[in-house]
Amino acid sequence: MSLSVRFFEPGDAPAWDGFVFRHPLGTPFHLTAWRASIQETFGFRCLSLAAFREGNLAGALPLFEVKNPLSGRALISSPFAVYGGALFDSPEAAAALRGALERLGRELGVEYAELRNAFPEQQLGFAPVRRYVTFTHPIASSGERIIAGLGRNARNMVRKALRQPFTMERAASPDVFFDLYSRNLRRLGTPAFPRSHFENLLKHYGDSADIREVKLAGQTAAAVFTLYFRDQILPYYGASDPAFNAAAPNNFMYFELMRWGAENGFHWFDFGRSKKEGSGSYAFKSHWGMTERELPYEMLLVKRQSLPNFSPNNPRFDLAIRLWRRLPLALTRLIGPPLIRWFP
Repeated sequence: MSLSVRFFEPGDAPAWDGFVFRHPLGTPFHLTAWRASIQETFGFRCLSLAAFREGNLAGALPLFEVKNPLSGRALISSPFAVYGGALFDSPEAAAALRGALERLGRELGVEYAELRNAFPEQQLGFAPVRRYVTFTHPIASSGERIIAGLGRNARNMVRKALRQPFTMERAASPDVFFDLYSRNLRRLGTPAFPRSHFENLLKHYGDSADIREVKLAGQTAAAVFTLYFRDQILPYYGASDPAFNAAAPNNFMYFELMRWGAENGFHWFDFGRSKKEGSGSYAFKSHWGMTERELPYEMLLVKRQSLPNFSPNNPRFDLAIRLWRRLPLALTRLIGPPLIRWFP
């Protein structure tokens, strides 16, 4: 049976999302909700590729054109997402998407195309990028069993946090979360997203996303933006007030998400991507006793001869990070959103 590949069209959305939900390797970042939110917030051109066999979707590759003054034009699947890459139902569909991507890259004259695959089965045969790992964990059936299944360090910190009168509740707006998040990013020396990024994600994901705040004595100690996909919980953006660090609000927050998930039919907790050993997020996540798995990203080099590296751990960014930490918070919120578009 012949296969044809064309660009995604708005009318494809129901079939596309249905394909993603049914596909065993689908992620929330493959859904059209991510595409719509990214387009609205950042204005990137969507060039997603859809493979059809006799009128039925056989492959899907979310794809955006991104322009960076440092590295030129690129195709990314998908911007600001830890997972992406192609989904397909056969080797023939994979080959069709690969060929279409190669032709598109040459026609546009991009420097490279990046595929943020979550699983090895998604690979299309381009240059491997082995910089990141992800952490996942089955959600046990009760709070006690969840604690018992954690690593010793995380188990002790969760028990410590549970001795505090913490509460966690859904936020009515992203205001408090955004304040904490932008402050955290400034301390790390990294530009933060615009507030509209979170507003648009909440709008397009609907009941499949929320923000939850951890409270102590009437103050917000931590907050998390979470995506829900099938039976998976993905706490995607987290933030906390360092004044409460001694009480371990982050440990309470992630435990409470798991406990809530156990009561509401979720079976997997996805802690998300971290740079390999050496990053603070890697150290924190590795203590939880979760399964660590290398992410099989890959890049198609079109005009570039080497792989770009925009990680904050890249020594090239040391000076910029130090300077960013010294800027007034209001200024980072003003100039951060235009800058973050360059590093998706």
